[in-house]
Amino acid sequence: MQSQTTATDVRPFHISIEEEAIQDQRRRIAATRWPDKETVTDPSQGVQLTTMQKLARYWGTDYDFRRVEARLNALPQFMTEIDGLDIHFIHVQSRHDNALPLIITHGWPGSVIEMLKVVGPLTDPTAHGGSVEDAFHLVIPSIPGYGFSGKPTTTGWDPDHIARAWVVLMKRLGYTRFVAQGGDWGAIITDVMAAQTPAELLGIHTNMPGAVPPDIVKTLPSGDPPPSGLSVDESHAYEQLSRVYTKGIGYAVEMGLRPQTLYGLADSPIALAAWMLDHDAISYEDISAAFDGHPVGELTRDEVLDNITLTWLTNTGISSGRLYWENKLGFFDIKNVSIPAAVSVFPKELYEAPRSWAERAYPKLIYYNKVDKGGHFAAWEQPQLFSEEVRAGFRSLR
Repeated sequence: MQSQTTATDVRPFHISIEEEAIQDQRRRIAATRWPDKETVTDPSQGVQLTTMQKLARYWGTDYDFRRVEARLNALPQFMTEIDGLDIHFIHVQSRHDNALPLIITHGWPGSVIEMLKVVGPLTDPTAHGGSVEDAFHLVIPSIPGYGFSGKPTTTGWDPDHIARAWVVLMKRLGYTRFVAQGGDWGAIITDVMAAQTPAELLGIHTNMPGAVPPDIVKTLPSGDPPPSGLSVDESHAYEQLSRVYTKGIGYAVEMGLRPQTLYGLADSPIALAAWMLDHDAISYEDISAAFDGHPVGELTRDEVLDNITLTWLTNTGISSGRLYWENKLGFFDIKNVSIPAAVSVFPKELYEAPRSWAERAYPKLIYYNKVDKGGHFAAWEQPQLFSEEVRAGFRSLR
């Protein structure tokens, strides 16, 4: 007698995109109505026409999504329902005994594709320059409204709700002790999960720490000079954050206020691509360089388009943006984490968190390190370095 499956069962998942959907995307790219060229010679008005037309020429002709579809399907993927919503996730178990379970969360405008290059180094470290003691069982979920996860049809899927869902997911997989990692939205979700102090969570690692002190947060939107008494590192972080808050988060403001207005993200591949490229000035510089044949680190034009294409084919441009509307937390604010925390600071992150701020934000700071390369999409750009940081950050918790 066969047992019936229930919504909360963990079900195998396989990606199968219809060819018509890919051809429709190409037709829409070819039919793009282009705007006039920007009136400046730099990206101060936004994503430049030359960059977008280079992207379109490659995307509409030579780019092959089947390559990344096969890459995803080569990994164990699953679905399970949590609080009425299907959650898609990759689950790769290490071949090494005593591997530490790790849930790692992507951000916007990302997806699980961001993490594909760290699967090997984290689950099989002996094949990637690490030791057997550094192995992880890896769980990589798609945030609700992103990729192949379900799209919420009601409000309430904020970082707090997602963090609680991740604990449910890990327990459903049989993990009674685990650690968590994140950058961008993944960093916020991971910080919030740590603040909830579930008994199963041993500690966290972040590459975008929520470490900005409350007195600093109050002054940032003004664009004023840094407060007196800051150290050199603190003043540098303040200047970086001032640029972010005054010039660098227009996309976040719009999605935080009126995500439904962005109908072009569902109707035009080029509109979606431009919106996703314009994350921050440094990331845009790196991404546009990839389309000029000069990838930064390991972030190539194919990988940039893998992520955009996944968002297009799943029609999650707007549903992913609603997370900004749901969120009521500051992006970089302290989240009251009281459990062990590890921090890695990448030089081209939105801001370089000083150790002094990290120590205040994470009173049980077990690891802090500044690395010499990499940016906001650290796992994507520098997968080996990112993996080494995650291993080091959690080593004392094993």
